[in-house]
Amino acid sequence: MSNNTITVIGNLTKDPELRFIPSGDAVVNFTVVDQPRKFNRETNQWEDAGLPLFQRCTAWRQLAENIAASLSKGSAVIVTGRLVARPTHESNGVKYENLELEVAEIGPSLRYASVVITKNSPQGGGSNSSAPAQQAQRPTTSVPAAQAPSSDEPPF
Repeated sequence: MSNNTITVIGNLTKDPELRFIPSGDAVVNFTVVDQPRKFNRETNQWEDAGLPLFQRCTAWRQLAENIAASLSKGSAVIVTGRLVARPTHESNGVKYENLELEVAEIGPSLRYASVVITKNSPQGGGSNSSAPAQQAQRPTTSVPAAQAPSSDEPPF
């Protein structure tokens, strides 16, 4: 990955827009907004504390399909990727560039929510896969009784 990798934490402004290009690859576009907020102790409420940052994001292939299937408007997310300048033309002929975040990784923010993770089928490669998704399981380890830590110590 290049040196211009950034991470944006915020909420989706609307449902992700999934489409397929002529080659059959999936692409999803969405916008993440980060609104700085502060807690006002006098009113006992949260207040906006500056201008919001709206970041347009794009993801491709299986990641795009997973985003479209998993996230919706208002979802709190953590997005990592690289900034890409996309040339744009206005109707009056003016040329400019938009900075877009090309998504490498994305996940739900677990500060105010919990999720259930399911793994995609390894032979899948898309939403046309006939194999059902399987729930991810945590690896388990066992410690022999003689080496087991006391109950007030962490198990690692």
